[in-house]
Amino acid sequence: MKVQEIREIIKLVDQSNISEFSFEQEGSKIKLKKTEVGTVVYPTAAPEVKAVEAPKAAPAPAAAPVEAPKAAPAPAAAPVAAVAQDTEGLHKITSPMVGTFYQSPSPDADPYVKAGDKVTGDSIVCIVEAMKLFNEIEAEVNGEIVEVLVKDGELVEYGQALFLVKPE
Repeated sequence: MKVQEIREIIKLVDQSNISEFSFEQEGSKIKLKKTEVGTVVYPTAAPEVKAVEAPKAAPAPAAAPVEAPKAAPAPAAAPVAAVAQDTEGLHKITSPMVGTFYQSPSPDADPYVKAGDKVTGDSIVCIVEAMKLFNEIEAEVNGEIVEVLVKDGELVEYGQALFLVKPE
């Protein structure tokens, strides 16, 4: 079974109302489970504890900490907006599964791609290892790699952006 076929199955299950899916073909077996979002229960005692602790600590250093956070968010918001504007029109190559990201086929080999490289739809851009299976990830689009968003050996999540590509 090809990675592209697995991606399609994942997308279909994600968009459907089913919570669990199993598939077996020629010795290959896939089992997908969705978890419900929004079922996290927070204890009600935690906010009360914070409310009690805040007045004790607030009287003496209230002026200094309040000024520092006000200054910090403004610069942080500007780069986020700049990054959002920079990514408009760019294609994101995302991880089709949870696993470990590898830029090259072996530790001593050159990376598959780096920023500035041209790719075609079937170009292999990286490997995502999941459960001792090394899955080659294809670019899916013709264009130029603008940025590699993940470091070699880093854990990645399903749907996490790995590369930004400027489509041709």
